[in-house]
Amino acid sequence: MDDSPHILVVDDHREIRDALAKYLAKQGYRVTVAESAAAARRSLEVAAIDLAVIDIMMPGEDGLSLTRDLRAKGDLPVVLLTAVAEETDRIVGLELGADDYVTKPFNPRELLARIKAVLRRAQSLPPQHPVVRTEAGRTGGERLRFADWILDFDRRELLRSDGTAVPLSTGEFLLLGVFLRHPRRVLSRDQLLDLTRGRAAQPFDRAVDNQISRLRRKIEADPKQPNLIVTHWGGGYALAADVAPAEGAPS
Repeated sequence: MDDSPHILVVDDHREIRDALAKYLAKQGYRVTVAESAAAARRSLEVAAIDLAVIDIMMPGEDGLSLTRDLRAKGDLPVVLLTAVAEETDRIVGLELGADDYVTKPFNPRELLARIKAVLRRAQSLPPQHPVVRTEAGRTGGERLRFADWILDFDRRELLRSDGTAVPLSTGEFLLLGVFLRHPRRVLSRDQLLDLTRGRAAQPFDRAVDNQISRLRRKIEADPKQPNLIVTHWGGGYALAADVAPAEGAPS
């Protein structure tokens, strides 16, 4: 049985997707191509895909919408293909959970390097907290409860048990979301940077420590003696709380 990584290439331009498929196959990968978001979903239903390469600009449903849907349902690694002028879309794509991007026109060797790096990171990370269906049929990943808090992923709101909203910056929201997806697991700074910032992270970046300090001030009873986001010296940080779907999700 061929256990080489299986790549899904999603692009509405046949020349691009066929050329990429041919190149990646020569590098030892299994490759499936799709010309649209709908075709990509059909492929995902019948094949075990290890990583998706998705073009942002596609007619009909675009790559950002597809990425958002994939991230809501699981943790399939995604590399976006973007045009030079699509800086805002690249940022939005990373915020939605894309792992990396390559700007068109690109050298196939650069894309190959990105794919290898993302696959390595994905293999080194612990599995995500499973998405659980609520009675209303919504995924538990949309609103997750931990301790006396609820994080609403759709609205990007952190709520106290009394319903009071606590504002979060984009970085704080992404970081807290990672902890909720990986409860009670020690995550290193490098893993947290990979999960929240991808290629935007810089060596020796202290952003994780700073954001954790800010998060502690917002969610801990005593930020100087944290009980929720705890430090593992030499290892990283962990969320020391159980996570479950929140009941009564808003419509």
